Amino acid sequence: MEINNLHVSKEKVEQFKILLEDWLPKEASFAIAVDNMYVYYAPSNHHLHLDIGKNIHPDSIAARVLETRTKTEPIIDNSIFNIPYYAMGYPIYLDELEAALVIILPSTYIPKKQEPYKFLTGKQEEDWTPIPIEQISHIESLQKRTWFYAQNEQYKTNITLKELQTKLPECFLRIHRSYILNIYFIKKISRDLASNFVIELKNGAELPVSQSYINELRKALGF
Repeated sequence: MEINNLHVSKEKVEQFKILLEDWLPKEASFAIAVDNMYVYYAPSNHHLHLDIGKNIHPDSIAARVLETRTKTEPIIDNSIFNIPYYAMGYPIYLDELEAALVIILPSTYIPKKQEPYKFLTGKQEEDWTPIPIEQISHIESLQKRTWFYAQNEQYKTNITLKELQTKLPECFLRIHRSYILNIYFIKKISRDLASNFVIELKNGAELPVSQSYINELRKALGF
């Protein structure tokens, strides 16, 4: 079949469908992305329509799998239907092309409880260092990369903020699309000139709080 000038073997796609139907729960849907667009979609009764040929979102699970060629843990995403759902991604090959297989589950899906991280391994230049999780002050998404900070040092990790959220201890809070912080490093919470919350950390870093995370912050810290 031809999709936006990209030829995809219908027979091979159907083989994936047959294999997946044997072990996926009935409420699961799945999609296949190749070359930055969705080329196949097998919906369940729980999901909305997905247009074949639609470009994938740059922050989506499919984009991460195509870039890193690694599988993801089940994480909440909303990049396909603009509503929250659980999904996990796997790197596959389709007609010798690198592809991403995305399994989509209802937002009511409860993933298996995972042990929280005890450390993160960060990269500086060509060196890797395991850092105890309690030493990390905050984590940042910047220019499609994830960075974390400990003892005034910056480290790079391949784990996205979405994935980190599912396996960080409770002392870590998401406060912004680009930031997760360790509450034990908070020095004070104040408002800027526009009455938006700003958090100053003990190391001097200042992090904004987006409107969508204010209620969670207030509930977690009790103010």
